[in-house]
Amino acid sequence: MTPPPELWRASAAEIADAVRASVVSASEVVAAHLARIHEVNPLVGALTTVFDDRARDRARRIDARLARGEDPGPLAGVPFSVKENIDLTWSATTHGWRGARAAVPADDATVVARMLAAGAIPLGRGNMPDFGMRWETENDLFGRTRNPWSAAHSPGGSSGGDAVAVATGMVAVGLGNDYGGSLRVPANAVGVTGFRPTGGRLASSTAHRTEPVPLSIQQFSTAGILTRHVGDTDLVFGIVHGADGRDPFAVTRPHPRGYDGPRRAAIIRDPFGDGESDENAAALDAAAESLGRAGWELVEVHPPRLDEAVTGWRLLSTTEMQNAYEPSRWDPPLGRGAGRFLELAGGAQTHLDTVEEYAAVWARRAVVAAAWQDFVREHPVLIGAVSETRPPLADADLADAETAGSWWRRYRLSVAVNYLALPAIAVPTGRAADGLPTGVQAISDAGADHVAFAAARDIEAACGVQTPVTPR
Repeated sequence: MTPPPELWRASAAEIADAVRASVVSASEVVAAHLARIHEVNPLVGALTTVFDDRARDRARRIDARLARGEDPGPLAGVPFSVKENIDLTWSATTHGWRGARAAVPADDATVVARMLAAGAIPLGRGNMPDFGMRWETENDLFGRTRNPWSAAHSPGGSSGGDAVAVATGMVAVGLGNDYGGSLRVPANAVGVTGFRPTGGRLASSTAHRTEPVPLSIQQFSTAGILTRHVGDTDLVFGIVHGADGRDPFAVTRPHPRGYDGPRRAAIIRDPFGDGESDENAAALDAAAESLGRAGWELVEVHPPRLDEAVTGWRLLSTTEMQNAYEPSRWDPPLGRGAGRFLELAGGAQTHLDTVEEYAAVWARRAVVAAAWQDFVREHPVLIGAVSETRPPLADADLADAETAGSWWRRYRLSVAVNYLALPAIAVPTGRAADGLPTGVQAISDAGADHVAFAAARDIEAACGVQTPVTPR
């Protein structure tokens, strides 16, 4: 086995295999990635904190275990980043908010603990907007994260820091979360793979706490994974998934590494009748051609009750989030970007004013979910756009109240996935004439995460991996 020529370009699987076989040391892997971080992070602002000394020390410990003939774990030496709202005891969990800059957690989140137990090495924290309150990555505490393909464009959010760190080769794996596309939107914007699993497949880092969190966060949000390769995402998910004894709603179920069921895919084009961009049309064409060549039966069809799913997500999320994160409640205040977005969007969005209205929208969720369940029996995987538009310019969401209040409409298919707690993986398909990445998402039934992986693997095999990229 020969080592990869540039370690920061290597996949997580390549790194782990090389370290476990003593072809390269974990110390060499960490040194290469830290050098890459110090070269490119000042240009993109993806990582808020870099663990130079602790990462090097952990790498030396892994190398020592190997020298003693011990097994350091299936992810030995793999560098990863942790979003600013996921607990890692090495630094404060700030949520991108100035008021939490000293909030160092007592315990690691389960997904982090399992990465550590598998031998992976944290190199830094990924930037995010205050409390994930924008599809942008910027805050007053750490500043702005830039899209490495074009500094003028947004990298998406809210897991934009980790997405950019992965895209530029600073780390092989990023840990983030997804409430309304927060993994898939930045993955799509910067050309990496972004996966949100079925709700409950990854133990929540908030569910075991004594402080209650909004019900929509409990139901719509999940931790997830960013990598440059579908196979890496599958590898990591197979290690970190399952119940942990702290999250009462987390479940453990088998995660097959392949799929031998019906290979039928629904291609979702222009599901809301607003027209389809040339870039999305080309991305869907590329994905469909890839799947067709791999033996999938394709049909162009729209899933049922899609408008209801989108409306349900919007009404419940705006009602709960606008109240929970009302800027005047926070001392110190939310950052200027997040505060301005909430101020602008709040006056332009519909809210649920009564208990009866609120309960009725939650009750409809089961009806919509049942219709989707029937649909995916016939179409085990759905292929659609992550975003209905190209990556916007930075801060374009702050133009005016109408813009902020309707920003969610760009991501309607993505938020429908959150409403139904379905698994979905964003996968690149290439680059458009504007130089920015293109991609699609593969969506499958609840619990059938491996089906989405199967489709994504076939798309990636034909369309290729788009990163790492050096900032432009």
